[in-house]
Amino acid sequence: MKISRSVSNFEAESFLAPFGFKGGYINGAWQTGISLESPSGAKGIGVGTQGVLWSDAKVFSSTSEAEGNAMMYLLSAYSARKAMELEWDTPVDLVDQLLPITYEHAKIVTGNPNLRLTFALNSLVSVDNAAWQLYAHENGFDSFNAMIPEAYRAALPCRHDKIVNIPLMSYGVKMPEIEQAIADGYFLLKIKIGADPDKDGDYGKMLAWDMQRLTDIHEAAKSCETPYTDSGKLPYYLDANGRYDSKDRLLRLLDHADKIGALEQIVIVEEPFPEENQEDVSDIPARLAADESAHSDKDALARIQQGYGAIALKPIAKTLSMSLKIAELARQNNTACFCADLTVCPLLVDWNKNVAGRLPALPGIKIGAVESNGHQNYKNWETMKSYHPCYDAPWLTPVNGIFQLDDDFYAKSGGILEMSQHFLDML
Repeated sequence: MKISRSVSNFEAESFLAPFGFKGGYINGAWQTGISLESPSGAKGIGVGTQGVLWSDAKVFSSTSEAEGNAMMYLLSAYSARKAMELEWDTPVDLVDQLLPITYEHAKIVTGNPNLRLTFALNSLVSVDNAAWQLYAHENGFDSFNAMIPEAYRAALPCRHDKIVNIPLMSYGVKMPEIEQAIADGYFLLKIKIGADPDKDGDYGKMLAWDMQRLTDIHEAAKSCETPYTDSGKLPYYLDANGRYDSKDRLLRLLDHADKIGALEQIVIVEEPFPEENQEDVSDIPARLAADESAHSDKDALARIQQGYGAIALKPIAKTLSMSLKIAELARQNNTACFCADLTVCPLLVDWNKNVAGRLPALPGIKIGAVESNGHQNYKNWETMKSYHPCYDAPWLTPVNGIFQLDDDFYAKSGGILEMSQHFLDML
């Protein structure tokens, strides 16, 4: 396939309040739109939500929030133009060619020769999604299943009719809000740990804050029950975003969890250590998951060999193309996968749900799982939902913390192959 024309644009969406993770805070997210057109006139439109702090905290801290977003947006536009110079069979082939080109240019744009590869991948999501939609339209594929290349289908063997919506409990979420989420039926809680409460980089204060946070949440949730886990108890998903400096400090947190009776409910500890940490972690008494450090299938294999027992797939942050390669690698190595969020817009949630609905369930959990926290954070979430091609579909909104994926969801592939009028107009 060839691309004859590309167009790019973006719009900034504000959050209700500053959103804290990785020791920092963001005030909103840029939504990038890319349009790709083939010589035959077929068109694909892709959307990407930018995550500068998530993808490279050093870039985020070295610039203003707007400047970091501008650099990533310009990278998306550059990649779309470079795609016009390439020939490809599937979007996976296109990303394989584009990623090294984009990464090298990203180092120049950011002035960072040690840039994390995830920054380039995040910038490619809108381009990749546009390529998938173009690929489907050009080839007459009318469903997600039909457009996925045969080499990756074994990694997505399921068809869940229910997947749990994982809400995010970031540093600023107060206990009454967490208690309300539990009351509303959200049973798998993603808890941000690794706070820097006094902004002084003190790891001792971080650990103390995390211990207290876990104690407070467990006190609120320990007596609650759910039919969707083997134990009947609410599972916890801790996300450190690489903030823990040593195994010893993490083991102290898990020892505390054991003392308060919460350890058995921790199903995932995501990305506890900095990316450069290469220690074997198979002796840690919790399932560790790699997230941003699993940039590519090669990096994911290295993490699996270290003893990581799960991989957070992010089609909405590292491209569907790369996520398919990682999912197949994980399948070959008997490693669990699940889909994590990047506080993306409603349309991107359904790119994630298409993958999450087909992945095997996490150990100990009876249904599929997908993180989606946009409803907690965007100021204009309901308006943003109206941009979705299937904005009135019942599967768009969780009920009692569960997305119901009925036949209509699978027949329409969550609307991801349809044109969004809002983003079409924007472009």
